[in-house]
Amino acid sequence: MPNYKYLIIGGGMTADAAVQGIRDVDKAGSIGVIASEPYPPYNRPPLTKGLWKGKPLSSIWRTTDTAGVTLHTGRTADKLDPQKKRVIDDEGTEYQYEKLLLATGGTPRREFGGDHIIYYRTLADYERVRALAEKHSRFAVIGGGFIGSEIAAALAMNGKTVSLVIPEEAICARLFPADLAAYVNDYYGKKRVEVLTGRRSVGLEARGDQLTLAIEDVKTKETSKLTADAVLAGIGIVPNTELAQQSGLKVENGIWVDSTLRTSDPNIFAAGDVANFDDAVLQKRRRVEHEDNANTMGRLAGQSMAGKTVSYDHLPYFYSDLFDLGYEAVGETDSRLETFADWHEPFSKGVIYYLAAGRVRGVLLWNVWEQVDAARRLLADRGPFKAADLKGKLPT
Repeated sequence: MPNYKYLIIGGGMTADAAVQGIRDVDKAGSIGVIASEPYPPYNRPPLTKGLWKGKPLSSIWRTTDTAGVTLHTGRTADKLDPQKKRVIDDEGTEYQYEKLLLATGGTPRREFGGDHIIYYRTLADYERVRALAEKHSRFAVIGGGFIGSEIAAALAMNGKTVSLVIPEEAICARLFPADLAAYVNDYYGKKRVEVLTGRRSVGLEARGDQLTLAIEDVKTKETSKLTADAVLAGIGIVPNTELAQQSGLKVENGIWVDSTLRTSDPNIFAAGDVANFDDAVLQKRRRVEHEDNANTMGRLAGQSMAGKTVSYDHLPYFYSDLFDLGYEAVGETDSRLETFADWHEPFSKGVIYYLAAGRVRGVLLWNVWEQVDAARRLLADRGPFKAADLKGKLPT
């Protein structure tokens, strides 16, 4: 029976960051990592960004294996017994631990089943789509959020004809204000992406190599069909909380953690996509599914496991590349909030502020760089602010 001082369930970026955090404090304690994927930890953002721009596959790997870690890849933890400090995987192997980290991430949301639709998330998904792109030219992408918008752009930049099917009225409609979202729709159209707004997928048929996607108008309920060589979907994830639930940990939109990243069991920690934390700046509990949160929270969780006193008060940011456009964002960037756009050049370069109750709740830096820390300071300022107060607040 493997026995570890530190056991980590999950093999993604958060797990690797936690390993580094443990080693910051404890250079020799034994570490085991149970990873359901057959690979060691790797960087996930290049799957929709750099790998489609010519970066080599070798660039994605992290250095977990150099930290004195035992990796159990291709294994899934099925049972957790907090009383006995024991985990059992899908092959029946039992693991003992002193401290445990749940870095279990999430599972892609699914609209319908079948092997022909690729719910894009993992390295295996990238390799499958890359192989399809070597042979085929017509792709359909379901979902116009973070992943859908990026993979649609990546395919189009590689000369593919792409149809983007989204139920909202625009790409990233939940993030961008309406005028910016409309601009992005037009921009994608000029880049060989057919943007089909107000549509949702309702079925998929396969005949040989030909796929037919049935799509429904969300208002009229009329259906039409779209043919493609491959269909991808990026419609969000569901946090993997099953182990936490079965072992009696507090779960509500993820696994609840305190500022030290402990769960309701003092020997079990959680971090990354699956963790629901108390955001000290925004003064609300939330769950964040982005790289900066995975890296920062993961490292602090590892340090906390190893006995260092930590407090997770970080305000994570996220970023995206869409053809020649790019942005960084921090805080609550919800288009349903009041927004104020301070454009240096309309839709080309500027800062968008998201406000509620006299406070800046979020900042979107549109083709504006190196201002994330300044945006964080602005979010920490309780104001009160009016939209007019924000003109020139951050340099554009």
